[in-house]
Amino acid sequence: DRDYLTLFYQSRQAMGVSPRTLEFYKDRLSKYTCEVDYPKASAQAIQRYLNSIPANSRGLATRHASFRAIKTFHRWLHADYSFRDPTANLKAPILGTPMMPSLSREQVDLLVESAHSARDKAIIALFTESGLRLSELASIQPHNIDWQAMTIQVVGKGRKEALAPFGALSRQYLRQWLEQYSPDGNIWGLNKNGIQTMLRRLEEETGLPCNPHTFRRTFACLLRKAGLDTMTIKDLGRWENLEMVQRYTRSVNFHD
Repeated sequence: DRDYLTLFYQSRQAMGVSPRTLEFYKDRLSKYTCEVDYPKASAQAIQRYLNSIPANSRGLATRHASFRAIKTFHRWLHADYSFRDPTANLKAPILGTPMMPSLSREQVDLLVESAHSARDKAIIALFTESGLRLSELASIQPHNIDWQAMTIQVVGKGRKEALAPFGALSRQYLRQWLEQYSPDGNIWGLNKNGIQTMLRRLEEETGLPCNPHTFRRTFACLLRKAGLDTMTIKDLGRWENLEMVQRYTRSVNFHD
């Protein structure tokens, strides 16, 4: 018998998916195939499996993620091995539109004050003032920084080059850090995992959400509170469309 699950993973690798995406498929599908006899799976069986995932807000997100992985797997089985696709008419779980957390200016200030070094303070400030993604921030090299224009050249999604703005707080701590450290590669002396470890430690110490996604939402919300329109925020944050900006700034109300 063929090991279709392994063949599926190999097909994703051949397509060039990232290691993180491959782990996503392995996590979702290993659980699914333990519960459901997938070569003979019916739409009803898949629906029962999805419904077994707890229906709290996190469970709904997990349920939707599992649905996406299962649907991709069965489409592949149908296309490559002519298996019947039981997900063809299966509707995705309906997710609500929860308010996603962002930080206030005061909370950002507290995180900066609590950070252990000029490097860590610069990272917090840049995440907030520039809306940088983790991969963008982790790859900054000295020549990417234009101190006069106060912009950083980054390579974002799809390997697209763009400019990210930064403010006075980032400039202050970047200068302090680079006076102490002579970069050989990126300016931090840390890779992405090292930056995430620092952020987790700071979250434990302060009790505040401290991760790249929260900072990116904070970037959008603080700009919206300052009166910028969503189209300008989209351009500054290098989003491809307005939908994500609108989702990120849902918590900003008239009084803000």
